[in-house]
Amino acid sequence: MATPLDELFIKVRAENRAALIAYIPAGFPTIAGCKKVIAALIAGGVDAIEIGFPYSDPVMDGPTIQAAADKSLSQGTKAADVFDALSTATQGGVPAVVMTYWNPIEKYGVEKFAQSIKEHGGSGVITPDLTIEESDSWKNATKQHEINPIYVVAPSTSSERLPLVTSHCGGFVYAASLMGVTGARTALSSSAPDLVARIRKTTELPVAVGLGVSTRAQAKDVAGYADGVIVGSAFIKALQDAPDEETGIETVKELAHQLAQGVREGR
Repeated sequence: MATPLDELFIKVRAENRAALIAYIPAGFPTIAGCKKVIAALIAGGVDAIEIGFPYSDPVMDGPTIQAAADKSLSQGTKAADVFDALSTATQGGVPAVVMTYWNPIEKYGVEKFAQSIKEHGGSGVITPDLTIEESDSWKNATKQHEINPIYVVAPSTSSERLPLVTSHCGGFVYAASLMGVTGARTALSSSAPDLVARIRKTTELPVAVGLGVSTRAQAKDVAGYADGVIVGSAFIKALQDAPDEETGIETVKELAHQLAQGVREGR
């Protein structure tokens, strides 16, 4: 069965453009504020939303996302708030996924986590630190509940390993365009187009690039060779730098609008 995420990529391919995917941690800037941010992102024109499950020891996240996750956790964000944010996005009319490290899934219950994603309208889960070799229980759960298991590949992923990882992905393949931690950057990695080309040799699935996009020009650039452009730190930074929540939310909406135009100019 196709998820809303699968259907989105069919739609944007027919329109000959990339999809804009926005990331926001659940419970940031506040539990109620997160819902307003999701609404602003949708109003600004994002195609899909990635809800971050705030985690105290994130291996992949840069300082911007880490600070947002810390703030969210300090306000008492729980798994229920993550699923609530997921519902807010899907009820807003866009496909949505959760991005989480493996520990919260295991703690919540593997089967139960996949079921909760499905029950809240979610399309799938991005698991940055889960290896294929340790995925048996997760693969079974995602299959049973018909959600997309999304794995992350990096420039360091070997050519031997790449087909193994992509063959287990659903929805899209997450291409981490830079080695190391996430964050908005002034210049994008030159390894991203090469990584996307390598992934395409192993799968027909859409490829979405994350890590570093923060401007319309960068979104246009990545949309020229990828099926999806993932933006996270730039939205979070806009909220962190704003004098108040309301101003931050307006800034997020405008940035989403600029980036949405960028992805449409990519081809």
